Amino acid sequence: MSTRDFIEKDYYAALGVAQDADAAAIKKAYRQLARDLHPDKNPGNAEAEARFKDVSEAYDVLSDPKRRAEYDEARRLFGAGGAGARAGFPGGFPNNAGTGQPFDLGDLFGAAGAPGGGRASGAGGLGDLLGGLFGGGAAPGSARARSQAASGPARGQDVETEATLSFEEAVLGVTVPLRMQSPGTCPTCAGSGARPGTSPHTCPVCSGAGVTSRSQGAFAFSEPCRNCRGSGSVVDDPCPTCTGSGVTTQTRTITVRIPAGVKDGQRIRLAGKGAPGRRGGPAGDLFVVVHVSPHELFGRTGSDLTLTVPITFGEATLGTTLTVPTLDGNVSLRVPAGTASGQTLRVRGRGVPGKSRAGDLLVTVEVAVPKRVSPAAEQAIKALEAELGDPRPSITAAVSAGGGR
Repeated sequence: MSTRDFIEKDYYAALGVAQDADAAAIKKAYRQLARDLHPDKNPGNAEAEARFKDVSEAYDVLSDPKRRAEYDEARRLFGAGGAGARAGFPGGFPNNAGTGQPFDLGDLFGAAGAPGGGRASGAGGLGDLLGGLFGGGAAPGSARARSQAASGPARGQDVETEATLSFEEAVLGVTVPLRMQSPGTCPTCAGSGARPGTSPHTCPVCSGAGVTSRSQGAFAFSEPCRNCRGSGSVVDDPCPTCTGSGVTTQTRTITVRIPAGVKDGQRIRLAGKGAPGRRGGPAGDLFVVVHVSPHELFGRTGSDLTLTVPITFGEATLGTTLTVPTLDGNVSLRVPAGTASGQTLRVRGRGVPGKSRAGDLLVTVEVAVPKRVSPAAEQAIKALEAELGDPRPSITAAVSAGGGR
């Protein structure tokens, strides 16, 4: 991410959140947009794909407190809205070349000033000026830096995809194959961009530097070489597969280990599993958004699993030992005598696996009430009620007294 990206791109607008939005609001907005704009949901929709990339880029920055702080500071100093923004330095300069007008960042950091204060198109801008001020090096975001990045090794793009797991897979962990499309090195030209049997040659205009320079008053400005488009090399006979770009969209299948205990909607970062780098650069990262299918028996609360088990009135009254399932086998559960319907019993260590300790299995027992009984069972129940007596004496006393007063 370049300094120019920080200045020119409004990540808050991309996610549709306010600048003071908290992390939860940013995450919620991203998840909704990612779900609506995902390429799998919008096949062939280039506009949705571009928006999806913008939303993912915005979330990568705003979800990281450190990068978000750097982004906010860059926009505060240089003004939101990109190179065309006309925000002055805090407090402003005393005057503008003796005219009495305050300095403007657009005038100071934009293209070389034409006579009368106008702007010539195609100049390097802020990055080139900073590079000239600090020893002629390539400042982040400058034309020279972009040229060096284009001609040298480049990190691969980050890739985002989705995976749907069963409840058991999410709790216990699983290795899954993921099939996805992403940019990769052209297999025909091996990334050179030239037709097999030929090779690129050094650009004669910039001598391979990728940038050209010109003087404007006391300053020298650099801009990407127009002949080689900043790459430093020229392809006379382009590769027929990639049309000279050296990159093609490729379908690949990778095997990914999803750790135990992932939650529905969780975003997992897998370093180095994204798109391959260009010219020997490192691969990008892969981000997997996990969707978890519900289970017919189990639920989940944090690191604990939940299970509801029906029991009879007799089991609740006299106590019993139940055999209940877990995700990795059965366990015995002692139900004490006099257990109330709705009471939760704990089986330790049989929940979601964890690094320090596993969660627990929380079993809620509910007394099963039959909808129909035989005449003999009805008589037996009435006899039992007579034997047990009134279960609500305080309520009965209040009713007899004419209310709860």
